[in-house]
Amino acid sequence: MRYGFAIDTKRCIGCHTCSVACRIENNLPTGVWWNRALTDGGEHMDTPAGEFPNVSMSYVTVACQHCENPACVKVCPVGATYKDPETGVVRQDYDKCIGCRMCMGACPYTGVRSFNWEEPQHVIDFPVGDAEVPEHQKHVVEKCTMCWHRLAKGEQPMCVTTCLARARFWGDLDDPSSEVATLVRERSSKQLLAEEGTNPSVYYLV
Repeated sequence: MRYGFAIDTKRCIGCHTCSVACRIENNLPTGVWWNRALTDGGEHMDTPAGEFPNVSMSYVTVACQHCENPACVKVCPVGATYKDPETGVVRQDYDKCIGCRMCMGACPYTGVRSFNWEEPQHVIDFPVGDAEVPEHQKHVVEKCTMCWHRLAKGEQPMCVTTCLARARFWGDLDDPSSEVATLVRERSSKQLLAEEGTNPSVYYLV
């Protein structure tokens, strides 16, 4: 299997629900975002490019691309960043991570990983989200896990479940009968920085 996403940029409204749902589900520390909705338009969020009436604006949600050929895995000296052989999900083992941040340097997708310089802090003083989410640690790298704890229970990633615009699709890209594989096959799509040779498992339908 090769789990991945298809994101319909024509349907995405930039509501940030996927980003907030990810934060809550994974009990992310203050200031940490694993998934972000970026504006493809003007210089500022939610502003269009061009001059009225010739303007354009769309949204691109960006997280770990769970690449088929991940650069981060190649450079990790301790195997803390690894690709799950059964699902293709690029995972992070907090207990093994030594905080060298080589994975962050090798990853061509700016901002999809974060580093906990201090003990993780939270806005409220008790955990939120799923009880199976690993505890966040000091001096480790974090990123989207594709909601691994939910996949283990046969559930979809939380960002897909909560998408208000039904713009996010998830499944096995290697299964030609799956919804996500069908969308990628039948719709025009693009991958971020495809020229890097990482073959991301996130396709943006255009």
